[in-house]
Amino acid sequence: MAAVLQDPLNEAQGRAARFGATSAEGRFCAGPLLIIAGAGTGKTATLAHRVAHLLLNGVDPARMLLLTFSRRASVEMTRRAERIVAQALRERHAGSAPAVRLPWAGTFHSVANRVLRERARAVGLDPGFSILDRGDAADLMDLVRHEQGLTAQARRFPKKDTCLAIYSHRVNTLRPLRQTLEEHWPWCVEFEPELNQLMRGYVLRKQAESVLDYDDLLLYWHGLLEDPSLAAELGASFDHVLVDEYQDTNSLQAEIICRLKPSGEGVTVVGDDAQAIYSFRAATVDNILHFPERFSPPATVIALEENFRSTQGVLDAANALIGDSALGYRKQLVARRGQGEPPRLVSVADDRAQADYIVAEVLAAREAGVALRRQAVLFRSSSHSAQLEVELMRHNIPFVKYGGLKFLEAAHVKDVLACLRWIDNPRHRLAAFRVLQLLPGMGPGLSERCLAGFAAGHYSQAALAAFKAPPAAREAFAGLVAVMSDLAPASRAWSGQLERVRDWYRPLMESLYDSTAVRTADLEQLVQLAGQYPSRERFLSELTLDPPQASGDLAGPPLKDEDYLVLSTVHSAKGLEWNSVYVLNVADGNFPNEFACGKPELIEEERRLLYVAMTRARDTLHLMQPLRYYVPEQPRYGDRHVYGAPSRFLTRNVLDTLACMTWPAAAARPEMSTSSGATVVDVGAGLRALWD
Repeated sequence: MAAVLQDPLNEAQGRAARFGATSAEGRFCAGPLLIIAGAGTGKTATLAHRVAHLLLNGVDPARMLLLTFSRRASVEMTRRAERIVAQALRERHAGSAPAVRLPWAGTFHSVANRVLRERARAVGLDPGFSILDRGDAADLMDLVRHEQGLTAQARRFPKKDTCLAIYSHRVNTLRPLRQTLEEHWPWCVEFEPELNQLMRGYVLRKQAESVLDYDDLLLYWHGLLEDPSLAAELGASFDHVLVDEYQDTNSLQAEIICRLKPSGEGVTVVGDDAQAIYSFRAATVDNILHFPERFSPPATVIALEENFRSTQGVLDAANALIGDSALGYRKQLVARRGQGEPPRLVSVADDRAQADYIVAEVLAAREAGVALRRQAVLFRSSSHSAQLEVELMRHNIPFVKYGGLKFLEAAHVKDVLACLRWIDNPRHRLAAFRVLQLLPGMGPGLSERCLAGFAAGHYSQAALAAFKAPPAAREAFAGLVAVMSDLAPASRAWSGQLERVRDWYRPLMESLYDSTAVRTADLEQLVQLAGQYPSRERFLSELTLDPPQASGDLAGPPLKDEDYLVLSTVHSAKGLEWNSVYVLNVADGNFPNEFACGKPELIEEERRLLYVAMTRARDTLHLMQPLRYYVPEQPRYGDRHVYGAPSRFLTRNVLDTLACMTWPAAAARPEMSTSSGATVVDVGAGLRALWD
């Protein structure tokens, strides 16, 4: 079947989308392909057209694996591909076309969850395993930490979140624990034996309770593929494997792709080495830099350089910045939208002046027709916007700051989900412990006793019902046993289960928390969400792997003006764009961050981070450069300060692309009047006389 792609593609996009050929047997084949998609060059459109091209050339959609880093990206990619295919088929057949679906499109973790559910026995898992979210994983780590006596050490031992971060980094990079500690947590090196024992205990506890954390999903999938026969069997299930944002993959994810398709046949990866900014999540830029040489013959590389987002003025600065790097694929972004104005490098006195400048420019741009939501202030660290937030509130400018609380972090939502998780997996001790302690009079001791009897009774409902709850908890406990007995059978329909749990939980919520009306509305939202999933397992798994977000922090109700300014860390801004972008604190210590200055590879990641910030701008870009920074922990109006050093990334090549200015402009000083008399005071003679 010949491909028909109706949406316009430039030459490079077309070569990438149509890469490969139909064999004599009528099968569409393609070797390994790396698409280097510069910022704003139509990466999503190109990958969607690639998927559509494969479908139009006879590739079975059930034999295509599309891996992304967010569910939203997967849905968007699938919708675009389906639209392109439907349009081509309608024109070819002069009528309606059958709908196309990609059953194996999703995030790495969601696909891993599905693979493991289907092949759980092959890796020693119970198919009914539960998935811990980050909060629950940290709590379980803390429980093991306490049981091993590590909370009572005379020396400062890392807390649960640090321990979980160490564990996650070590398993995702496939590096020894010692190397992980030396490179990222040097103050923890002395605790290597204790940490090793803690991690082992954490793994044993998860296995005993049949629970997996995020990292386990990849670890078990990776482990499954270590068996040659299983790897060959699973790899043969897919003719084509496509990976989005490949520069954000960690060592585990890269090895999973290579083990699925060791020859590289049918593998297409898309990414931009210049936007590799997630090493703190164990991602490594080496995956994309060395992708071609993983295969023999090496993968084909196609670079996309025509930029559809920014003006050339912005791109000239971004090109100069990334061109100073010694690493990476060489590319020059070229704007389709014309030259535009050069970015501004604005020198201001301090943090307060920086905020004043941004307020003035934001309001001026708004009056010129650029809505507040089309403007963004980006920063290296969340704390950098503190002074600006004060000034925005003083000037009645509503804003939203990216990085608000997650919906699933609310206590009442976690309570209901814990109850469902315990029903789904009776051995899920952490969920059970949380649920039991919701009951009046049920503290840790009684909850532990109840769970011990439940385990001794082989997790039967009769064993749970046999526990004698304290008088204050008897009614609620009886209701809990009834709910679990009703919902536990695998044959029980999913429809209505969450409502059943909600009805049991509501009286407890009203006694435990305030703002019950708001919390009740949240539970109704959860019920509506549950209706979108076919089963309890899918609901719990997908909600854990891709949690919805709640509203961000608002300085004022934005709907008063139906508009609001966007504040965001650079990491959160990746993939987004605005007409006007203001980047705070472009100075050494921030860009690059002071904690990254010890290693060349971290310096290069900081350069890429600034590059990502700059390439979010469509029309105007303001790089802010405060001259002094006030020393913390001094009186409120103290004046102790240090002078900031210009960012080392602002080399002569970069400065030549910027419009440098000082704000506010210095006012002309009136000259002092001079005396018309001839009197001369010999001050110098007096000073010399002091030493006669």
